[in-house]
Amino acid sequence: MKQEARLPLLGHLEELRDRIFKAAVAIVVASVVAFVFRNAIFDFLVEPWNQAVVDEELVFFRPTEAFSLFMRLSLWGGFVIASPFVIWQLWAFVSPALHKRERRWVIPIVLALAVLFFSGLAVGYWSLQRGLGFLLDFGGGRLDPTIGAEHYLQFAMRFLIVFGISFCFPVFLFAAAALGVVSTKRLRSGRRWAVLIIVTVGAVITPSGDPLTLLLLSAPLYVLYELTILAVRFILKK
Repeated sequence: MKQEARLPLLGHLEELRDRIFKAAVAIVVASVVAFVFRNAIFDFLVEPWNQAVVDEELVFFRPTEAFSLFMRLSLWGGFVIASPFVIWQLWAFVSPALHKRERRWVIPIVLALAVLFFSGLAVGYWSLQRGLGFLLDFGGGRLDPTIGAEHYLQFAMRFLIVFGISFCFPVFLFAAAALGVVSTKRLRSGRRWAVLIIVTVGAVITPSGDPLTLLLLSAPLYVLYELTILAVRFILKK
């Protein structure tokens, strides 16, 4: 019995190892592609800075900083490019444990996660310039923004990833409803708690912590919460 129990466990661990390896390879390959287009990615991320701060160039302070910065930028770009494949590998690992009826949701859920992730990136990019304007104007003209490229790009990359991942929460809420953990009645009655949790979590995970960025993140997340209630009510009922 012990030997029989160990075999499925070892099989699952080998499956998990293979999925992680495939996801890592995809990220590495995508990072190479991102490195080829590193200048375009750099310009894309720096554009909000150029809009918020006119005639102020980003600088670096160490001889190796530019090289290491472009390496991290390429890795970030590789993760973003490969994210649909990484999500697919995650669900491909989970799907064998699901019933045949539940497996029908795998492809729609993977597509929903990818769409929501990239939608979060888009909203985050739109919010980045406005958040920067608020933060940099807070000095009231008494402080001049001379910010290193490394600090700014770390801020921008984390800012976008936070928005992208945060936008994926409706899928997990929908999955919980599909499993019977929550219902539309419970979701509707928990609106106040949802607002509190969204604002609290948003305050913790936003890189800047300023009220404008918190509002720009929390407002669309609450809209997604309401849309999830409608999706649970009509799609699952159907």
